Amino acid sequence: MQNSSERDILFGRGPVGELLRGEQPVECLYLQKGQPSGTLGKLVFLAREKGIPIKQVDTRKLDELTGRENHQGVAALVGAAHYCEVEDIFARAGDAPPLIVLADKIEDPRNLGAIIRTAEAVGAHGLIIPKRRSAGLSGVVSKASAGATAYLPVARVPGLPATIDLLKERGVWVYGADACGQPYDKTDFSGPAALVLGGEGSGLSRLVREKCDHLVSLPMYGKITSLNVSVAAGVLLYEMARQKVNNT
Repeated sequence: MQNSSERDILFGRGPVGELLRGEQPVECLYLQKGQPSGTLGKLVFLAREKGIPIKQVDTRKLDELTGRENHQGVAALVGAAHYCEVEDIFARAGDAPPLIVLADKIEDPRNLGAIIRTAEAVGAHGLIIPKRRSAGLSGVVSKASAGATAYLPVARVPGLPATIDLLKERGVWVYGADACGQPYDKTDFSGPAALVLGGEGSGLSRLVREKCDHLVSLPMYGKITSLNVSVAAGVLLYEMARQKVNNT
């Protein structure tokens, strides 16, 4: 496993609970004084099981740590983010046809977190991001993923074009989400598949688009001509998952 130097604050009872149940290191759990019962009591139990230090702090300290967001009385100092290797994603798939997501220069951490949440929910085997011009694993991403970063392997690579070549060599068909593509509901996703999602505003970069085996699109029936990338990811990934389930 590769370690980044990113350390961040994650907050909210649900995301912190998923973090404590996962494998990512946690350096400290911060609890609001006077609330060690109910859901927070469960978090205390999980932290003690792993030997994570617990600090009781007042509301002002939690507000300071979280930027006055709705922390629900709990925050965690996340250790260095763990990135896997691409080979780890294939290992996770095992004998099943892999389903992999690639994020092409998605810079908004909330979008990346939402994509991770959906990818984990549909049973994807991992997500791949580039090292440059991309959001990385952080507390904001973890919170937006509702804790799914604790379960979905994420690989960080020097560049996506070379990684796409590697996926194709391993028998994976690569589908790029693009407005000029064929309708998604007329596309066969049943085999080993990777979905590439383009960045906010710019879409797929030129070389990444050229490397894709197929481009797929979502029909737009209203006056708006595009969707948020995390929404598009949800529609496409659920169609890919549906086809895989129906073909097993």
